[in-house]
This record gives sequence, structure tokens and C-alpha cells, in this order.
Amino acid sequence: MGDESPHADADFAHLCPRDAEFAVFIDHLDDGHAMGHKVIAAEHPRHGQQASRTSLRSLTEVGHLRWIKEHITVEDGSMRWVTRTYWSRTPRSREWWTEFARERRGKDVTRNHQPGLARTESQPSAPTPTPTSAPAPAPTSAPPPAAEPAPDAEPTPEPSAAYRALAQLRAADARMTLSETECRALEPLAAQWLARGATPADMARALTDGLPPTITNPGGLARIRLENKMPPKKNDTAETSSGRPLRARVTRVIMACATCDADERTAKIERGVCEECLAEEAELGMTPEDVKKGFEEIAHMGTATARLLKQKLERRTGGPVSDTFRPVPIEDRVHYHYRDNRDRIANGLPPRRWKP
Repeated sequence: MGDESPHADADFAHLCPRDAEFAVFIDHLDDGHAMGHKVIAAEHPRHGQQASRTSLRSLTEVGHLRWIKEHITVEDGSMRWVTRTYWSRTPRSREWWTEFARERRGKDVTRNHQPGLARTESQPSAPTPTPTSAPAPAPTSAPPPAAEPAPDAEPTPEPSAAYRALAQLRAADARMTLSETECRALEPLAAQWLARGATPADMARALTDGLPPTITNPGGLARIRLENKMPPKKNDTAETSSGRPLRARVTRVIMACATCDADERTAKIERGVCEECLAEEAELGMTPEDVKKGFEEIAHMGTATARLLKQKLERRTGGPVSDTFRPVPIEDRVHYHYRDNRDRIANGLPPRRWKP
């Protein structure tokens, strides 16, 4: 879609084999398909959850994927947060994804505001006006008053109803006082409550009833209760009295991390992944370059060791030794060792040492 080229064998040649395999798999999923790493692993024929999570993060960093949270406002006044995973067969730069997310704001999503996989569509840029030499028309009356200069900075948006409901919990029970960071992190869940017909009073009652005498982590307790006591969904196909579907529009867009629940309100997002997850990846040291290098080292180590073992046996016996006199041919042992470690590295595990 958009300015992407059609399918070709070399679409993902820049990726390591496992990431390319996941890229082909995702590229053939239907729009709206769930994109959690557990769901992908359950449907993928070869790889498990760890490999799925690692490859999804790698594809995000390369520029094929982005997780974007969109705040949807419906015509009847209800609101909700929807997390969508946007896929591009062509790897995109950070600047391209930033502009893409900015252009999502204001989009009409009346018939398409469900979470899941979506395809990127490049928006044509507006044509640049061509200057002409025609003279300006003479004023027929007094010139209109000069327009006021635009403000230098965009005014700070008002807190959402979900944020205000969370901030007011301290009035219902001082033990559930939430910080600003906790309110921002829990805002999507609270917005879902309001979108499903709950009132701020209903939410406060669910979060403060039956509290223990002492609470050390009000944010964590609030998240558990918001998730476990979530009211049932309203009918998403609600219509107006005239029979047409209620209009829905994207009113806010924020980038989210590909591997955790963090977003731009609570964490710094780099290449589609938050700093904490990037640090975790650096500790594991399992980047695509490391995987490729690990393959090469294992192959070299196994081949070199097999050659030395063969020479040692030949010196002991005074000549070449046939494979029939060995429990397992050396070449087969090298192959098994390489294949085993290849799978371990691909799944984020350290390789096993060669045992002659």
C-alpha cells in the first residue's frame, strides 16, 4: 500500500534469517490481526515466545514496525485508547514514523478503530503553490484588521476526564493518592472504563472499596483493580437515531514501546523501544549483528576442532582413520553442534561449548 513496492524475494534480505522469517510471516497477516508476541508465537510454525518477542523488537528498531496509541473520541462523547501496530514492508526512518504518527491525529476512524495490525499508507504532500506575476487586486474598502500573531507554543491541553478521575482518588481515600506519573500510566485503563459507560464515582468506588489498612504501592493496586474489575464493553456498532454509525476521530497520538506498556508520557522512546528495554537488550548482547557473528564463530570453532581431532587420530594410528572406526563421524558432530547452538542463539540463549 502507499508507496511500497510489491512483494519480492529480496524484501527482507537486510535482516538476519530469523527476523526475515518473522517479517514474511507478519507481512502476510490480515489487517486487524493481534500483534502480541504470544499470539504471533502461537501461530508461527517454528519459533516460540522468546524468539517472537526478540524479533518483533528487532523489526521495530530497523523501522518496519511501530506501536502507536491513539485516543479515539466518538460522536456520543465516549472516548477510548486504542493501541495499533503499524507495519511497513519498507524500513522507515525515525523521522518518517514521527511524521506518520503526527498525521494520524484528526483521522476519521468511524469504521476502523479496532486494535491490531495496520498497514502504513504514505500521504501525498500538499502541492507547493507556484508564485505568479499577476498584480494584487486594489482594495475596495478599508483593509481588514490585522490578524493576531500566532502563539509561539501550543497551549497545554486540558487533562482528560480519565486523568481527572484518577487524580481525584485522594479525595475518596487518602491511601489511594496517585502521583502524576501513575495517573499518566493508568490513564488508558481509566479511559476504557469511561468509554464503557462507567462514571468517575463508579471507578472511585471500585478502587477504594475494601482496602487494607496500609498500602505501599497505590499505583500497582489501582492497575490490578482497573484490569480485573473492568466493566463489559459497550456495543461498538452504536448508531444515531438516523441509522448511521457514530463518527469517531483520532484526537491524540503517542508512540509506545514495542516490548512493554511504556509510552512517551512515562518513558523516552528511541527507534520504537523505550530506554529500559534498550538497556535490557544491551545487557543480553543479542543484537542481529551478534547473532550473525555467533553463527560464524561456532562454524569456525567446530570446523577447526574437527580438523585437529582428525589429525590427532591419524598421528596415533599412523595414517588416515575411516569414519567407520568412530562412534560418530566428526563432520556429523560438527553439524549437530552448529545446529544446536544456532537454535540457542536465535532464541536468546548462550551457545554451548564444544566438547571433543
